This record gives sequence, structure tokens and C-alpha cells, in this order.
Amino acid sequence: MAKNKWIKSAGLGAAAIVSVAAVFWAAIGPDWRALLSDPPTNKDVLFWSTSQRDAAFRMLDEVPFVSSARRIEAGGNVRALPIGEPLDMLDFDLDAYMEAGRVSSIVIVHDGKVRIERYNLGFGPGGRWTSFSVAKSFTSTLVGAAIKDGYIESIDDPVSKYVEGLRGSAYDEVTVEQLLTMTSGVKWNEDYEDPASDVALFGQQAPEDGESSIVSYMKKLPRAHPAGEVWNYSTGETNLIGALLIEATGKPLSDYLEEKIWRPFGMEADATWLLAPDGDEISGCCIQAATRDFARMGLLALDRGVIDGQPVTPDGWFAKASTKQAETGEPAAGYGYQWWTLDDGAFQARGIFGQGIFVDPARKLVIASNGNWTTALGRAGGERDARTDFYAAVRAAIDAEGR
Repeated sequence: MAKNKWIKSAGLGAAAIVSVAAVFWAAIGPDWRALLSDPPTNKDVLFWSTSQRDAAFRMLDEVPFVSSARRIEAGGNVRALPIGEPLDMLDFDLDAYMEAGRVSSIVIVHDGKVRIERYNLGFGPGGRWTSFSVAKSFTSTLVGAAIKDGYIESIDDPVSKYVEGLRGSAYDEVTVEQLLTMTSGVKWNEDYEDPASDVALFGQQAPEDGESSIVSYMKKLPRAHPAGEVWNYSTGETNLIGALLIEATGKPLSDYLEEKIWRPFGMEADATWLLAPDGDEISGCCIQAATRDFARMGLLALDRGVIDGQPVTPDGWFAKASTKQAETGEPAAGYGYQWWTLDDGAFQARGIFGQGIFVDPARKLVIASNGNWTTALGRAGGERDARTDFYAAVRAAIDAEGR
């Protein structure tokens, strides 16, 4: 009898557990349900499946085994994005483009008005999507702000003037500007498909001797070319820029971004910035924000860093930041201060798996978009080329209106 009673009670307990679990499963929302149904086996998103990334890219700041994050708070005075007439995309099939390219959001702002705003992959305007390397362009803008504020004396200063841990390394010969243009000449491997590349390994570095983890990793790298002569894409060097900014300003990057851009320019939603194991922001990556606020960052660049009549960067900063300072090997294109440039005057921020901010000053145009391409660079599936065609189609549609 006692045994039967125990079994009956255990059965009721199990039913209660199942009921609580069902309530929890419903409460955590579809993103967490999707991620927990197919959990990643490691913290490196470069090697996750497409479905895992679909769930995680809108919540990387909530996945504890990936990284912690610091909040960037919006102010109360939101910069309006008035709705304009829908843009006629002529014969370009926008819905097909978004589906085939796994695009989660598009916000097109022309002459200060939203002409197109679309969402996909279960994402919406109230959510935050990760930026990946689009964050690099935010970081470079903070360098301009730090020069304007007097924290950094000159972009011609050696990096080791501000980051003591780099003294005696290959970076002794590298200037702040050469970091910004990725022409340090220091050896770095950015192969996203190689688990042994620098871009895959540097995040595993533990801090040494009280310095930041990125400094501990980068100070060991050898020189490959004389400083200033060869462009080589390096997320590690943008992370060094972040370390330099933190040393120079004495502030976390999230706080400085909030102080100089997020609140003054009127971003509408809080954002977050992922942190390295040492607690500093990963400045080459991973700001989580609403797509509308990525579009507002494009508008700040379009306005040449001027907020309510006051420049946040030195005179001429954006003129140099957004024009070719280094050859990348791409035709009619180049690299500025952490912005990709086109010879026709347009420029863009680009992040792996389809994140982007495209700015065309001649047309008063900003295109912000997020996504989850099938591969990091979108080459195998053609997503990268398709995005180039999409940008061209938007420009052609605006030109057609002008005619």
C-alpha cells in the first residue's frame, strides 16, 4: 500500500513538473524555444547551424554561454523617422530578395523619410539584432569623438602611447590612423571558416598581467609588412582600437557611445554591446540594436557627425573616414576609417552573415539591413552579390523618381 501511495504521489509530482515546464516553455518565447530545441555545442557562432543562428542573432546578449553584455540606454528624445511615400522598386522583387538572402530586416531612409521598412525570419521592429562588424564603424566614430574631446591627441600618435601593454611589440611602429585603416602590417588571419585562425582564437585569450585580453593576444603577433603599406582586414585591430579608447577616455565603450551618440542623436531603443572575458566591449563586433537605430547611425554619418548643430567629431573627420584611405583589391572601392568606401562617394558598414549600413550622400540615402546568410561572407550562396544588386536597385529606383 505504501509503495502504491508513493507511486501515485510521484505521478502527481511528475504531472505538476510537466505543467510547470509547459508554462516555462511558453513564457520564454519562440527565440529561446528554438535555441533550446537545437542548442549549440560551442560558443563560437561562426560554426553554428543556420537555425541556431536564426534564433541567436536576435538575442546574443541573452545567451549566457556566449558572452555577457553592457546596456546602452536610449534617451527620452527620440529622433523621428517620418514615413514617406513607398519607394517603387521597379522590377526588383524585394520579397524574393529577402527570402532568398535570409534577410531579417530592411529600413530604407531617403531624404529623411522611411521609404521602405520590412521584416522577415520572425524578426520585428521591437527586437534587437546583432551587428557583427558593423560595430567597427561605431568604434571609429568614437575615435573621432575622443580626438574632439581631447582624450586622443592625434591619429598620428603611436598606438603604444595609449596602450602600455603594446610597448615592445610590433605595434610600437603603428599609428592610430594605421589601426583605423587596417594597414598596421602586423600578421593576422581573418578566415572565418578556419578554427585555427586568429579571428577564431583571439576570443579564447585570457588576460595577462592585468591587461585586456585583446592586448595579451595582439602583442604576440609578428610583423608581416612595414606599417602603412599593406591593407589586411583585422577584427583584432578594431578590438585594439577599443582598448585604446578605454585607456584614453577612462570609460567603458558602451558608456561613451551612449554619451556621445546614442542619447544625443535620439536612438529609440536601448542597445547592448557584448563583452570579452575581461569585461571590456568587443569593439570590432556585436552591438545589438533595432534596425531603425542602425539606420539612424547611417543618418549620423550622412550628417557628417553633426548632432543638433554641434559636431561630435573633428572638422573633416567623416570626409576622411568615409573615403578611400587604403586599397582593398576590390574594383572602384577601398577602405576608410573602419568604413568600406566606393569611388562614387557612397560608403558602408559591413558585418558577417548579412549585416549592413549603406550610406549614399549624393542621394541622401541610408539603407540599414540585417540577416543570417547561409555562410559568414555570403559568397557560396550568392547573398553578398545579391545585396550589391539590391543596393544598386534602390539607387536606380530613387534616380527614376528624379527623372
